[in-house]
Amino acid sequence: MSLINTQIQPFKAQAFHNGEFVELTEKNWTNGKNWSVVFFMPAAFTFNCPTEIEDAADHYAEFQKLGAELYAVTTDTHFSHKVWHETSDAVGKARFYLVGDPTHQLTHNFGVHIAEEGLALRGTFVIDPSGTIKTMEVHDNAIARDMTETLRKLKAAKYVAEHPDEVCPAKWKEGEKTLKPSIDLVGKI
Repeated sequence: MSLINTQIQPFKAQAFHNGEFVELTEKNWTNGKNWSVVFFMPAAFTFNCPTEIEDAADHYAEFQKLGAELYAVTTDTHFSHKVWHETSDAVGKARFYLVGDPTHQLTHNFGVHIAEEGLALRGTFVIDPSGTIKTMEVHDNAIARDMTETLRKLKAAKYVAEHPDEVCPAKWKEGEKTLKPSIDLVGKI
């Protein structure tokens, strides 16, 4: 079953954020004003994960400008994330939430749990301010993400939320032409 257009499930988690431990719940992702980008990684102190954290950190200002907050989730604890942040130059760039999910509540809720390993698949979810999942991508852990594509998807999700009578075609980028679905377009594209 797809999670698209479903509400996120209740949860409670601890995160490391800007030098502090903070508690997060679904209310952080359903506040009615901010978009959330939640991206799962298998574990802290791995090889590909720091490259993703660094890429997200390099684009963090762009996400914030769009009214979105980032949440990187691993199955480790928030204590591990603190040490990871302090010992990795790449991870040390993160100013967004590093969320611990040692109980696997979030990995199960989002369908990215690997039971045999107790880890998460690389899943990325764009969540609207009401807590509805608008995009999702899940893939093999050997393939790291590109946050510019996640930014593009966030912009498209925001655009269609603000313009419900339009759709974003393939390779759509902000400012480009969209489509207005109608019977006149059927068979013409």
